[in-house]
Amino acid sequence: MPPASPASSSGPVAWLRRRVVDPLLHLLKQGLSPSQLALTVALGVVFGLVPFLGGTTFLVTITAVRLRLNVAAMLLVSHLLSPVQLLLIIPLLRLGARLFGQGPAPDLTMAKLRHLLEHDLGGAFSLLWRAELGALLLWALGSVVLAGLLYLGLRPVFKRIIARQAA
Repeated sequence: MPPASPASSSGPVAWLRRRVVDPLLHLLKQGLSPSQLALTVALGVVFGLVPFLGGTTFLVTITAVRLRLNVAAMLLVSHLLSPVQLLLIIPLLRLGARLFGQGPAPDLTMAKLRHLLEHDLGGAFSLLWRAELGALLLWALGSVVLAGLLYLGLRPVFKRIIARQAA
């Protein structure tokens, strides 16, 4: 095999291959079935998008151990989605505040939150609690669909990869 050229060993494609594809292929070689790997990736994606900072590692570890999946692989996938999680958390909190708001659709803005934190700490915690509860409910509903689609879509892909690796 010829050595990789400098242009092919750098850039986003090489990083993605080195950080995501190669570790997943290594897991396939360790004996994970395509179904297990598809479930690991699907749940890793779903838990990587949970709108609760700091909850990802705990949820992934508990789920992976309970379902006897690879904890490291699920953590890898979930933590690779941290930037997406950060992008989605504010819109989900805003929708959650509207979903569980009292009265006419309260809007969660930084100005309102800052004002509440300075003048009404109990009101701020109440608003954040309702926003987080609504965000988690929206995430849970969306995650069922997303996990199912990812699982069904990735299982044949991983089967083909295993067949190609065996050949």
